[in-house]
Amino acid sequence: MREAAAVTETMSYPDAVAAVTAPGERFETEIVDVNGVKVTAFKQAPPSLKEIFATARARGDEIFIVYEDERWSFAEVMAQVDALGALLVDRYGIKKGDRVAIGMRNYPEWVLAFAAITSIGAVSVSLNAWWTTDELEYALEDSGTSVLIADRERVERAAPSRGRLGHRILGVRLGDGPTPDGVDRWEDVLPVGAPLPDIEVSPDDDATILYTSGTTGRPKGAVSTHRAVVQALLGFACRTAVERLRRPDTPTPTGRSAFILIVPLFHVTGCVPVMLSCFASGLKLVVMYKWDADRALELIEREQVTNFVGVPTQSWDLLESPRFADHDTSSLVSVGGGGAPAPPELVKRVSSSFQKASPGIGYGMTETNAYGPQNSGVDYVTHPTSTGRATPILEIEVRDPEGKAVGVDERGEIWFKGPNLITGYWNKPEATAETIVEGWLRTGDIGRIDAEGFVYVEDRAKDMVLRAGENIYCAEVEAAIYEHPAVYEAAVFGVPHERLGEEVAAAVLVKPGRSLTADELQAHLKSRLAPFKIPTLISMVDEKLPRNASGKILKRELRDILTA
Repeated sequence: MREAAAVTETMSYPDAVAAVTAPGERFETEIVDVNGVKVTAFKQAPPSLKEIFATARARGDEIFIVYEDERWSFAEVMAQVDALGALLVDRYGIKKGDRVAIGMRNYPEWVLAFAAITSIGAVSVSLNAWWTTDELEYALEDSGTSVLIADRERVERAAPSRGRLGHRILGVRLGDGPTPDGVDRWEDVLPVGAPLPDIEVSPDDDATILYTSGTTGRPKGAVSTHRAVVQALLGFACRTAVERLRRPDTPTPTGRSAFILIVPLFHVTGCVPVMLSCFASGLKLVVMYKWDADRALELIEREQVTNFVGVPTQSWDLLESPRFADHDTSSLVSVGGGGAPAPPELVKRVSSSFQKASPGIGYGMTETNAYGPQNSGVDYVTHPTSTGRATPILEIEVRDPEGKAVGVDERGEIWFKGPNLITGYWNKPEATAETIVEGWLRTGDIGRIDAEGFVYVEDRAKDMVLRAGENIYCAEVEAAIYEHPAVYEAAVFGVPHERLGEEVAAAVLVKPGRSLTADELQAHLKSRLAPFKIPTLISMVDEKLPRNASGKILKRELRDILTA
């Protein structure tokens, strides 16, 4: 354990941004036209993901992917990427713009499939591995998928729809059992040694369809171009360069950098800032099949992991593990992620619990390719409820219901504009028009920007509790609840009330071996929150709160259970 280290700031944030984006620098910016909208973009960005993957060829036998006891070099990965690209074109007839879906857990083949699909100009469709047969069928039909690359469980779930939809299936890790009818085995048909087909891929060609979480209704397929993904990818690297210039004495890895993949690859966080960052920068990617805090600690020590990126709950899990002190976590230099606001108490604990790791958080969405304001290190410790400041290629405004920008520290809806945004939702022009207005993305999040430019996300607009005319921001209430030492997980949401419109409710999971009553929690909150913000309905639950595949708590499900 340690106190937060003092790190000297040698340059202001605006000056550092100006320095790394200056003419001739790696992150030099320019104004470009994207679908009739002028945006700031990185001038030296590769035209497509194909060029990013090509750089991996020079890394040869250096280890890229570690999965369980498997170790894949960059050379081995690229040989399979080339072969799969050839297979898709020659055997399945995939053409530029065709959709190829990936439906599997976190396997190395997920990474290979994504690289191959996008390198031949096809569109990678990420399918949620938690989906049921009905949900998989919906996405396969909605996207017009031609080929599905899937593991055994997803192959079996997708089988009933194959006859009607007509897609081909390439099976991955099917095991020793019989091959399902109409399914090709990866190891039987992959032409290892075949060259990658030479297909030109342009910045404005579609690259990915990532389905949004879909906590209500059917999910929407968010479509990104190669330009959008590449610009987001460079944005993360640019942010690192800015921070190193501002605070050169910030701890850095003593050896080779390595990320641990603890979120699904079908989620934008796992795909872009984690997997693609490793691919682009030659970093080691340590893949977890599923999240387990104790197993993560073992891998962090064994593989000398430097970067831990997940949802806040996973950082909690790591710190709360009974085996935390038994493992060497000194290689970590960054512990953070996004997907939900992190309680200030968690920021404090991350800052003081590791030898040199700094806390971090990012505010991104599927619609932004996970790229947005980022907060880390000293800034995060001093501004623990902020998600950070605007970035070189991303404009941010807070607007009122009429779409007009509001002043400093005034609350409103957060809007984004930049080259990293999706072009829209697949086959859903109305939803696209509602979300993207004159090149600006409406996030649906409520927040504010302070005088220093720090962005604060208060809540989702639809999750904000409106109690007797008072706006109550759930993130604020959750942060106060997390300050109680017995709380492990908490979610705050609104439930219908005949007189007030809504009242504040909370679901709380207590740490093992601790006890806490609703009355005790309310007493704890009285000194921290205005009376109208304190939950009047508190459910003390016995199991971890329900989450979707991207790690977000399913508040609607909790609300339905409580109101029932």
